[in-house]
Amino acid sequence: MVWEPKTRTFLALSPLCPPPAKADRATTPTPFLPAVHQGTCIGRAGLPASKATIRNLKNPHLPLNAQSKQFDFLQQLNRQQAQTKNDQNINAAIDSFDLAFRMQMNAPDILDLAEESEATKSMYGIGEKATDDYGRQCLMARRLAERGVRFIQVNYSDESVNPRWDQHSNMPKHKVHAHATDQPVAGLLKDLKQRGLLEDTLVWWGGEFGRTPFSQGKDGRDHNPRGFTTWLAGGGTKPGHAHGATDEVGDTAVSGRLHMHDLHATMLHLLGLDHEQLTYNYAGRDFRLTDVAGNVERGIIA
Repeated sequence: MVWEPKTRTFLALSPLCPPPAKADRATTPTPFLPAVHQGTCIGRAGLPASKATIRNLKNPHLPLNAQSKQFDFLQQLNRQQAQTKNDQNINAAIDSFDLAFRMQMNAPDILDLAEESEATKSMYGIGEKATDDYGRQCLMARRLAERGVRFIQVNYSDESVNPRWDQHSNMPKHKVHAHATDQPVAGLLKDLKQRGLLEDTLVWWGGEFGRTPFSQGKDGRDHNPRGFTTWLAGGGTKPGHAHGATDEVGDTAVSGRLHMHDLHATMLHLLGLDHEQLTYNYAGRDFRLTDVAGNVERGIIA
């Protein structure tokens, strides 16, 4: 079943869910864009993916048929009130309720991996201790993509003092993280391709930024925003192409340098959007998503 347009277009699997005091660490807000574009969390960092779900999907008090009748009656009353008061807030509430009900009807089946074949689960590393958790997230992502969810964020994160990939100490831990994610990501790409989804699905793999080529403390590496790797697959990108290079010690990008604004502009272009024309009016100013920067890098486009 294809989700209808009013269904949530941004879903985040196992994201960071910091307390309000540390909300800047969250990965799902939409800064100055309307809240309707904010991501819906499925699970959270630190919770096993096998237990990840969307809160309040099930009504423990009413069967589905009674819930449907109740919802139809409520929306009828809301529409009557909207016609008499001409209040945009009421219209927004109607849309929000409609979205929530559609998700209640469809999301439980989509997030249930039981109908997937054992061969498919094995391709993602599900059932193996090291790869089971992230494999489940990647398989959920494929199921969401084939049902029309437009933006899916798959997170490999936790909320520890020294979170995954952020190895200010114990750099050898990166080997564990690579092992946990490599097969699930490869399985996702293979699965999307064999189902004909990769050609119009843009996959972006990235992290916070790079690590320094020199040590921090005893066995860690510090942040390095001067040169790091990200990759794109599908969605009109050029396969098998490596763009740019760092210096001889892997510290600083020296050729084919791309700012994140450039990458963002290129991704928007691949999605059919002109980043210089796409604006949103906020606080009296027409903002571009790339602000006042960004150039499309055509060398990575097929």
